[in-house]
Amino acid sequence: MDFLTLFLIYLCFVLTTTALLCICSGRKESFLTRSVHGATQVLSFVIPTRFQRVTQRALHRLFHTRSCLFVVLHIALQAAVYGEYTWEVFVYCWELQFHLLLLLLPYLLLAGNMGYFILCSRANPGIVTKSNHASLIKIYAYDGVLFQKGIVCPTCKMEKPARSKHCSFCSVCVHRFDHHCVWVNNCIGAFNAKYFFLYLLTLTAMAATIAIITAAFLIQVVLLSNMMHGSYVDDRGQERAVEILFLIQHLFLTFPRIVFMLGFVILLTLVLAAYCCFNLYLVLTNQTSNEWYKSRRYGCSHHLTLQPHGRQVVYKNIYSKGVWLNLKEIFKPPTVLERKKK
Repeated sequence: MDFLTLFLIYLCFVLTTTALLCICSGRKESFLTRSVHGATQVLSFVIPTRFQRVTQRALHRLFHTRSCLFVVLHIALQAAVYGEYTWEVFVYCWELQFHLLLLLLPYLLLAGNMGYFILCSRANPGIVTKSNHASLIKIYAYDGVLFQKGIVCPTCKMEKPARSKHCSFCSVCVHRFDHHCVWVNNCIGAFNAKYFFLYLLTLTAMAATIAIITAAFLIQVVLLSNMMHGSYVDDRGQERAVEILFLIQHLFLTFPRIVFMLGFVILLTLVLAAYCCFNLYLVLTNQTSNEWYKSRRYGCSHHLTLQPHGRQVVYKNIYSKGVWLNLKEIFKPPTVLERKKK
């Protein structure tokens, strides 16, 4: 095994372990975490120190600082999918007399998605500054469990408003912090959550629409060729009726890029739809991803928990005001004046 191969294996291992450690962060040290640390230490004896430092700096740059890498990757993936859709699927579907509005729908969704992407990435998510700190700290009450009064951010040197969190990527505290999204290279907070929600919806709709149109085209090809009623001769010389597996293999050999794109887009649709449903759940219950993750440490919302000083409390989401008002809060974040009126 040459040195380059060994280095690449080490790099992949560190990338994987970094992701695992990110998942395990904030929890008690588990067997998985200890195993990962142990394996990393063993590999550190094999890989030269200079390359270890290079890898660590690259990983820190990718996963702990703001970077345009994932934005470029996001745009490249969209360009690849839409390039294949435009040059092959659109042309074939037009020849098969698909409705023009249906074929143009992915482009309309793309225009909307790019608009929300720009708004989400460039909008101020709700950065807590000295000038707005006094007003932001009055908007939400402290629940005494996830958010406690008097906690000062060691970096920003300011008391954290309820529902805020310091983002290590951007090195700022964000009002109603949800998470830092590497795909838009920005934090998701009170003032751009609506753009992120609409960005996610249009992205899911884009993937689903392209998948449906592409699948409809392949089905139409199969029906027009009358292939389902045909037969083929297998490796043993026996005649067999056309099966689904044979049909998929035939389509892949005939339209390899289209079938590959369809598989990718279907997988992407399932992943995005699942995340979209989770995000909708958070919106309707007036939670952020940060709050949902923190609340898992306390179990269900009505279970008794122990605070650090030993007092028993009941954790409950005090920010939920009902489905309609929760949805409205995403698109119109509350201000100090609105809170005083209630």
